[in-house]
Amino acid sequence: MKLTSQKRDVGHPGSSQNGSPEPSAPEILRLIAQYMAVLTVERASSEHTVRAYRRELHSFAAFLAKRCGEGVGPSQIEHPVIREYLGTLYEKKLSKPSVARALAAIRSWFGWLARTGHIEQNPARLVSTPKLPKHLPRVPGAEQLNQAFNDADAETAWPERDRVIMELLYGCGIRNAELVGLNLGDIQWGNECLLVRGKGRKERYVPLGDAAAMAIRAYLPQRGQKLLDAKRASEALLLNVRLRGDGRLTTRSVGRIVKHLAVSHGLAADVHPHTLRHAFGTHMLEEGADLRAIQEILGHARLSTTQRYTHLTSGQVAAVYDRTHPRAKG
Repeated sequence: MKLTSQKRDVGHPGSSQNGSPEPSAPEILRLIAQYMAVLTVERASSEHTVRAYRRELHSFAAFLAKRCGEGVGPSQIEHPVIREYLGTLYEKKLSKPSVARALAAIRSWFGWLARTGHIEQNPARLVSTPKLPKHLPRVPGAEQLNQAFNDADAETAWPERDRVIMELLYGCGIRNAELVGLNLGDIQWGNECLLVRGKGRKERYVPLGDAAAMAIRAYLPQRGQKLLDAKRASEALLLNVRLRGDGRLTTRSVGRIVKHLAVSHGLAADVHPHTLRHAFGTHMLEEGADLRAIQEILGHARLSTTQRYTHLTSGQVAAVYDRTHPRAKG
């Protein structure tokens, strides 16, 4: 018999009311572990994605063990139980985006179970995704960013390296993880482009603008001297100051650097690496770049993703209409 949404007093998922160890559903946990291996090896998902999905699915597994018993299997779960789980997340004051992320992980896992024959159909497909408010991300204007880039900054630990960071994030539109993953050999000087490894280990070539190229050329001698002084070797393009670990800069450090530079140049305090990527797409679109070309550079699998990264003001839309539609002018 499949389990429906008849409630039992089990408390919230991920907690233990009497201090005893969390219950577990062995079959559920085994299948979650298999799915994590699929994400890591076959789909080459990012560490962030794998970590987030593991967290969400283990929380769901703990709920199922309490709610349905430790012997529960995935074939016994119907969509009302999933809705009930989401209800417990709302009771814990989680935001709609957080609940939506939890459902996305659950839906993806059940989808894999259905494709591999563990269950007949995906019950999570019958659960609606929470409606999220549509907020247009705040993007600095092109003039603001150009002014910030033109102002010399000597307050960071390594100004030449940090200029490279800013130029590549905004000038090439790459992701933070793609930035820190760049190696010295990924710079294709002859073709004036970068070889970028994106999500799912997909490779793409991104144009290297003059400003970014100049910043890299100014930084490379310092990079080489630092490695020479430390008698170290590293293939990473961007190094951390103290050459910790393999010497490669981390995404967390990039976030701190971008925030510091943004604030010191009068930009909003909430500017982060992804803000510069979004600004890249938005400003290119404003200057008339084709949306498909922007999609290719940003490395989006779907055009709809690119459309979310870029937005036009009503005035820009009107200007495009006036310039291109044959019935716009009398």
